[in-house]
Amino acid sequence: MTIEIGQIAPDFSAKDQNGEIITLSQFKGKKVALYFYPRDSTPGCTAQACDLRDNYQTLLEQDFVILGVSTDTEKKHQKFIAKYNLPFPLIADTEKDVHELYGTWQLKKFMGRESMGTVRTTFIIDENGLISDIISKVKTKEHAAQILK
Repeated sequence: MTIEIGQIAPDFSAKDQNGEIITLSQFKGKKVALYFYPRDSTPGCTAQACDLRDNYQTLLEQDFVILGVSTDTEKKHQKFIAKYNLPFPLIADTEKDVHELYGTWQLKKFMGRESMGTVRTTFIIDENGLISDIISKVKTKEHAAQILK
């Protein structure tokens, strides 16, 4: 599925790191930064999560909800959150349902090898549930600034 700016963001229902069900529709009336990342505790993903953590108060002041999504398990998410003191939920999309909805599970090439994986992408969703921006060239160490622009 191809997501485009201006369209209604696909709703989903998925478990966070604590097994709690999160739906996109529960955040209607707020801006959501829905960010897809490959793996907990890898250098780029850690830099991205820590940048969002370090700028979390500013994001909250701008009425943003931050939701991270990867294919890691709830247990891995719990360790990642505890290790880096992350203040936002991480969705355990182990079945790749949310990835499929947003088109972020794709064929990737790395060092001449092809494999399926998460394409690091952030969808900015406005208060009415519309996609207002898609950040496909994520700067992991400056991601909050990309969201707040």
